[in-house]
Amino acid sequence: MELKKTALYGTHVKLGAKMVPFAGYSMPVQYTGIREEHRRVRQSVGVFDVSHMGEIIISGPAALQMTELLTVNDVAGLQVGQAHYTAMCYPDGGIVDDLLVYRFEDKFLLVVNAANKDKDYAWMLKNKLEGCTIEDVSDSYTQLAVQGKMAEATLQKLTDVDLSAIPFYWFKEGALAGVPMIISRTGYTGEPGFELYFDNESAVKVWLAVFEAGAEFDIEPIGLGARDSLRLEKKMCLYGNDIDETTNPLEAGLGWITKLDKGDFIGREALLRVKQEGLKRRLVAFTLDAPGFPRHGYALIKDGENIGHVTSGTVSPILEKGIGLGYVKKEFSKIGTSIEVEIRKKRVAATIIKPPFV
Repeated sequence: MELKKTALYGTHVKLGAKMVPFAGYSMPVQYTGIREEHRRVRQSVGVFDVSHMGEIIISGPAALQMTELLTVNDVAGLQVGQAHYTAMCYPDGGIVDDLLVYRFEDKFLLVVNAANKDKDYAWMLKNKLEGCTIEDVSDSYTQLAVQGKMAEATLQKLTDVDLSAIPFYWFKEGALAGVPMIISRTGYTGEPGFELYFDNESAVKVWLAVFEAGAEFDIEPIGLGARDSLRLEKKMCLYGNDIDETTNPLEAGLGWITKLDKGDFIGREALLRVKQEGLKRRLVAFTLDAPGFPRHGYALIKDGENIGHVTSGTVSPILEKGIGLGYVKKEFSKIGTSIEVEIRKKRVAATIIKPPFV
């Protein structure tokens, strides 16, 4: 199957990015190097092309009811111009995907993971209520994430919208670099920043304008490699690693987005049972006490017993030591618990910590 290309593909190639297949797209995994790009975002500002993400619009008289049915968070509590993080579940409580929901005057925009887009869209259509329209508009949008403490100072040069007046998880519609767009104070790095949604034809124009505006802050393009290490330092879940159809939001530490008292939604009955019966395992954060690189699938050990497995791991470019997430049996999930990670047949000491790592 031929890989899809974002509207900025040619720009990435010109910049010397290392391109890799990701979720059906050819995407930049790194430009200068993952560690350098990671630190740039933590220290100043960086730009990610995340146009591979999926965008699905639900509209019509039953749009609110439909979005409530599909997702675990309280959609009715959103005001127009507000967004939230949520998840969709199967009837057994397993996670279909994690996503963002944006509330507009007359519709909801659901931003889903690139690799899950087709599956998510099919799931929405399968559960569609009368009185709503569900439309996959993913191919119409370019999405840029401008992240880091200097993101606001960079973008404010390009727009009359008062960016300082947009609270976390709110958005405005307005022009930036002369292009109409959604300007959202969200991101997947744990740093202050914005995500911009606009038409593909304006992709190169907006990219160049953002880089010119951020030149004084040493702005750099950032690949998917650093996106992964940045989100992990802040304990943000990655679908396919930390959450999937075999995990439920409560054991994954996503109880805060799971509003069991909001009324009916797909998976609610199963999640009520899980809560009643008690969790059997939990997703925990750990740091290595000695050098090592914890990878997805590695065993987690306590007193010689296999108690779980690593779901995500890296060597943190900020802490300069191994960090990871993993599921462990509930009785071993307490903060401060000493465990071991089996790395290439060697057991490396680790400690469960209270996240985030950074």
